[in-house]
Amino acid sequence: MKKIIVEKHQDCLLKDNGPNHPEKKERLQVILKTIQDISFVDIEIKNAPLAVVDDIFLAHPVTHIHNIFSLIPSSGLVGMEKEPYADTFLCPNSKNAILRSCGAGIAAANSLIIDNEKRVFCAVRPPGHHAETVRANGFCFVNNVAVAAKYLQKKHKIKKIGIIDFDVHHGNGTQEIFCQDKTVAYGSIHEHPLFPGTGLQKEVGTGNIFNAPIEAGTDGKDFIRILENRILDNIDKFKPEIILISAGFDAHKRDPLANINLESENYNQITKMIIEIANIHSQGRVISFLEGGYDLLALSESIKEHFLGLSEN
Repeated sequence: MKKIIVEKHQDCLLKDNGPNHPEKKERLQVILKTIQDISFVDIEIKNAPLAVVDDIFLAHPVTHIHNIFSLIPSSGLVGMEKEPYADTFLCPNSKNAILRSCGAGIAAANSLIIDNEKRVFCAVRPPGHHAETVRANGFCFVNNVAVAAKYLQKKHKIKKIGIIDFDVHHGNGTQEIFCQDKTVAYGSIHEHPLFPGTGLQKEVGTGNIFNAPIEAGTDGKDFIRILENRILDNIDKFKPEIILISAGFDAHKRDPLANINLESENYNQITKMIIEIANIHSQGRVISFLEGGYDLLALSESIKEHFLGLSEN
């Protein structure tokens, strides 16, 4: 079984979105407790560094990031969208949480290349896959996966990266950032119609974007079949040198924000299928980033299954 590096930091628990917000610290707390209790996998837990802002600028313009940080309040919350639709909030502790979440991916990238590690999980919040080049939305400010991908390409000369997104919401930010970049293949399976409303099958970028919108009520068997046929087969043909995962667990049947019916054990099979591709093309190298998932029991069970899959030889 492969060792799993876990990048996390207490700063990510300090990000506050106000009462009754689904993206809450308890999500990460239950995941970290679950990881600590896992006995069937060799796990090394590390404290994620603060991202260097120059690395964030690989995916987002300087002025955009400075603007986000300038809006951070000394108290209370500031919404990034217009009222009454704001649900992406800045709080006084946002800056370090954002920098740790992004820094986790950069540290993970270095672990793969410098330390020859094979599997890393970034247990972080805020999530990132909705963050577009110049737009924060969907609880996301900086696109952690996109920054890690661009860092791998610039710092470590990786030529081809595959990104697989099984969060129940389409990663509009990741697609927008890479839609004209033939060196990155992005595949997303997601409920549609559902926030953010993007991710139709006809959205193909330069032939590097693979979307699989699925209907409400889809069960695990059909989800996995569609994932394999529309996403994984295309990533396999792309032959990425490294695979990044946007690991949202909100396609679980218990999740309150969506209507897909995955069982917890489905995440084991999904992850194993990704690992099989990584073992063929990517020297087994995978970085998984926590995205969504808003039912605490489902998160705990699904993380166990995800780790079991990630630990596959």
